[in-house]
Amino acid sequence: MKKYAFIIMLGILLVIAAACGKEESAGSSEKPAEEASADTTKTITFLDKEYEIPSNSTKIVTASQEAMEDAAVLGVKPVGAVATGGEFPAFLGDSMSEAQEIGDKFQPSTEKLLQLKPDVILGTSKFQADVVESLNKVAPMIPISHISTHWKDNLLVLAEITGKTAEAEKYISDYEASVKETKTAVAEKIADKEVVMVRIRSGSIFVYPESVYFNPVLYTDLGLTVPEEVKAAKAQEQISLEKLAEMNPDYLFVQFEESENQENKDALKDFESNAIWTNLNAVKDGHVYVNAIDPMAAGGTAWSKTNFLAAFKKELGL
Repeated sequence: MKKYAFIIMLGILLVIAAACGKEESAGSSEKPAEEASADTTKTITFLDKEYEIPSNSTKIVTASQEAMEDAAVLGVKPVGAVATGGEFPAFLGDSMSEAQEIGDKFQPSTEKLLQLKPDVILGTSKFQADVVESLNKVAPMIPISHISTHWKDNLLVLAEITGKTAEAEKYISDYEASVKETKTAVAEKIADKEVVMVRIRSGSIFVYPESVYFNPVLYTDLGLTVPEEVKAAKAQEQISLEKLAEMNPDYLFVQFEESENQENKDALKDFESNAIWTNLNAVKDGHVYVNAIDPMAAGGTAWSKTNFLAAFKKELGL
């Protein structure tokens, strides 16, 4: 009788031990699962706002010109990108070779994005609220700034996402060193000269504020004198040829792209044949530079700034 009682007691103990073992096993597996879940995302800060993105974000979509230029600088090949006229900018080389077109820069195709299943979408601060909402339903969307003075922030956020911070910091450092060298040469050669960049769009002449487009290179980085007309501009501002003559710059950079002048593809030629144009100081002295940098370049990015600075030095012999 004692023998049977012992066997029964032993069986009960074994059942209890097995149950405890299962609970411990469940508890030990639950914690790593929670930790693994927490590790699948990370928070990054961009222009004082936080964004939660996948920790290992390898599928990047560049839904803005600024983001595309930054990707080219860092050697990041996005899976999708916006296009102009169905094409990616030729000046970006093969940096878009793995990208699928996702529509235009104003409203990328949500349908195409859903097919790509990106980890992160690098958009633009120009997006309307409804576009922002639709993109965020596909993947976290970071609104890359279209403001030229944010170029470092733009480059560094892409670098943080892709693990290329060291490369970005070196690029910035190299640019700043080149600026310092060029600024010395500018002070010696053209410190008292007026330098202006204009853009011809829809057959008209436009200037930009001093902190927009390529102007920060001229007036902030190189310290050239800001013309009053540029100071007064609040945004892209149309000016007449007569107003340009009043400005009468000593050096004139002109950006002209046919696709932006569909109804007047001879606009530049028309200006160049006008007596008012031919009497500009810059024209008379041979200091007019048409498309010194690709006219489709964004202007306020790491790529644009570096390449425009190089073109500026070359054209002025600095």
